[in-house]
Amino acid sequence: MKLSSRIKPISYLKAHAAEIVRSLGDRREPLIITQNGEAKGVLQDIDSYEQTQETVALLKILALGSRQIEAGQVQPAADVITRLRKRRPAR
Repeated sequence: MKLSSRIKPISYLKAHAAEIVRSLGDRREPLIITQNGEAKGVLQDIDSYEQTQETVALLKILALGSRQIEAGQVQPAADVITRLRKRRPAR
């Protein structure tokens, strides 16, 4: 993806909103919006946005896990499974 071709001024967004929304879903590439020559916002299709949010959430979980490992806040899986089974009501 060549980002330089996906940079448009806010006036372009105002004049071509419907076309932009349509192309976002087709191309699945973000569109950078500028105002007074500075990048001010990014438009992207909803599927890409949701995928980005899921990726960020997973990265946060991995970072948390790494911090817990470094801090020694871990237990062997077998011990945890045994404790959970003891808590579960008998069937």
